[in-house]
Amino acid sequence: MTPPLEKSSVAAVEQLARDAGAVALRHFEALSTVPVESKGHLDLVTAADQDVERFLTEGLAKAFPEDGIFGEEGAAHQGTSGRTWVVDPIDGTFNFVRGGDQWAISIGLYEAGQPTFGVIFAPLRSQILVGGIGLASTLNGERLAQRSGLDSSRASCGVGFHPVIPVELRLETLRFVLEDAGMSFRCCGSATLSLIEVALGQVDGYLGIGESSWDLMAALPILDQIGIRSTVDWKNTDLSSKLRFACGTPEFLQAVAPIVDFGATLEP
Repeated sequence: MTPPLEKSSVAAVEQLARDAGAVALRHFEALSTVPVESKGHLDLVTAADQDVERFLTEGLAKAFPEDGIFGEEGAAHQGTSGRTWVVDPIDGTFNFVRGGDQWAISIGLYEAGQPTFGVIFAPLRSQILVGGIGLASTLNGERLAQRSGLDSSRASCGVGFHPVIPVELRLETLRFVLEDAGMSFRCCGSATLSLIEVALGQVDGYLGIGESSWDLMAALPILDQIGIRSTVDWKNTDLSSKLRFACGTPEFLQAVAPIVDFGATLEP
């Protein structure tokens, strides 16, 4: 069984996330001058993403020199410990560029074929979530409530699509959520923020199509400790893979299983 992360390490990663948030905020406060590049249609990367990832990579390498690092903007270090830190410097870059508050720094630990620990920091919302194997999941130091069940009279589902996902699959997913599952839906443009909504009980679960490991590596171990599960088979999934998955209570996962299976037959 994977042991919990040491308290000193938990505190170090939490502080690193806060400090990385300060780096991101300096860019955000001078947004009109931040260089922005395109990785594809509606898929952006900024100097802020690159600077924050560099800051995170350097901090993690110093604190955990034997661990690997894998980041959205190209950070890659194999490591020798069997542990890998998976980072998204700014999840919700499009929102960041548009001046919105729906973005966050995400730091997750991958060990023994599964996500084991995570820290998420949403600076503009003053929210920091921490949790993992053997650790209580917390929001700003307060323990998160356990989540269970699915109330069909007020069911709600977060959804997220990578920009390359075909329109047909997006429309079929939304049709399924609205008609077959009978749920409302929300789409905020950040998997990490959507998964925070799951943690807080603001939605019952999340459907992601075309997401990447760095979008959810931090959130899943936090959610797992409060009764939220995901459909990702990590032991058979490469960290660089595009993912099609659901995350929620067991009842939510049962309700959305047909669309997860449908999505899994299509290439993003």
